[in-house]
Amino acid sequence: MNIGYVAEQTGVPAKTIRYYEEVGLIPPTRRAENGYRDYSDTDVETLRFIQRARRLGFSIKDVGNLLNLWHDKNRASGDVKQFALTHIKEIEERIEELESIRQTLIKLTNDCHGDDRPDCPILNDLACCH
Repeated sequence: MNIGYVAEQTGVPAKTIRYYEEVGLIPPTRRAENGYRDYSDTDVETLRFIQRARRLGFSIKDVGNLLNLWHDKNRASGDVKQFALTHIKEIEERIEELESIRQTLIKLTNDCHGDDRPDCPILNDLACCH
């Protein structure tokens, strides 16, 4: 299968597929006689796995670790669960940070008159050192 077809089947853009190969998430793809990449069904399955993990917010490094766990048939499911629980904790921390940012922006926009005056609490806040 060529890269365009694989991109269509997996929802992963061709440029991203080449990047995943470059960073080692997928092995270097064999080349057809014409020099084009020739992907297998296993490559497609791996790319779908990667795409799903990325949509769940796992970093490239974490996806690599998940791929290793996925390929290790002797893995303990507890290791995978712990990995996912750690990711949940990181997501919760980001949610807290984003909520704090949201609250700050709400306060600043509420304080801003939004009229023709040049005074702007939003810009004043950005300019000061918090």
